[in-house]
Amino acid sequence: MALWRVRATVDDRPGYLSVLTASLALKSVNILAVQVHTTEAGAVDDFLVDAPDTMSERDLLAAVERGRGRDAFVARAEAQGLADPPTRALALAGRLVHDPDGLGEALVGLLDATEVRWRPSAGSPGSPASPASGFTAGPPASGFTAGCMTLADPAGGVFEVSRRAPDFTPAEFARGQALIELSGALLRQADTQTTLLLPSGDELLIRVATPDDAEAVLRLHARCSAAARELRYPGGVPSDARLRQLLEPIGGLTLLALHTDPRSGEEHVIATATLLAEGDLGEAALLVEDAWQRRGLGTTLLRRLVTWAGRGGFAALVLHVTADNTAMLRTLRRLGSGAADRDGSMLTVTLPVPRADVHESPVTSI
Repeated sequence: MALWRVRATVDDRPGYLSVLTASLALKSVNILAVQVHTTEAGAVDDFLVDAPDTMSERDLLAAVERGRGRDAFVARAEAQGLADPPTRALALAGRLVHDPDGLGEALVGLLDATEVRWRPSAGSPGSPASPASGFTAGPPASGFTAGCMTLADPAGGVFEVSRRAPDFTPAEFARGQALIELSGALLRQADTQTTLLLPSGDELLIRVATPDDAEAVLRLHARCSAAARELRYPGGVPSDARLRQLLEPIGGLTLLALHTDPRSGEEHVIATATLLAEGDLGEAALLVEDAWQRRGLGTTLLRRLVTWAGRGGFAALVLHVTADNTAMLRTLRRLGSGAADRDGSMLTVTLPVPRADVHESPVTSI
């Protein structure tokens, strides 16, 4: 017996699929898997079959035609084709989790493509018609024809996928676009976290906070001394509900520094850095657990807030610091010169934010 892939279009009417399968059965063809793609031209039936060794491609095509199939495609299949499409799609998604940059290969595997190319869309950097030329483009065009598919890249540009046969279907287009969106989400996630290596040899994970981090952040506040909390919240520590809201501030973000205890394996939040949006200004604030202070962690977190603010179009960062908080004032001086206004014991420091598109490396040392 030999594995074949068979694809044909039949009228999308009751009983037509059974006519096709009966015609194949009369030739001792065993159907191992079937997918049905709905199209305007009819139902496209995609089979993986096991046929007698003596059966040729011409014999299979004849059987399909007798079963009222049209626009038939027949090709020898490999053993890996035995994996059903959902299983194959999940396996490719799993590979992207470990290698988000492997999107091209994943699209080839998902769509049985012969070639995948990325190109900039009109109006994106590097394209002939960019904003510098006075032309502003809309979203990149996407769609598919018989053997060519254009998939929009959320990060800009498009992927062009091609194969000789069979023709692409709407279901395959949707699968390809879903895989691209998954890859984009994974790349965005990777861009929001980094590993920080302290001079002491301790390794920390820096990432963006989510609502799931609420309990860990509340435990951080409980471990911090009253003096540390007072420096972070001169007006008093907010309620637990407000602390939860600060994990995802509107228009801003909160960064977390996490340390994994080498003895227990438990992960703890040891610092937070929050950026609140106030028009084109960002209000920044830090809280570092007492045992982790004066190790350069606060400086690193503030630098990442400055980088994020630059990408977000903020004009400046504003920090409210008590005049006796010498450690924070030293940190701010390291980041650059800024204006400072004093109101009693409180200083308001304004740091200009440079506009930049900076991508930090996955591992940072200080």
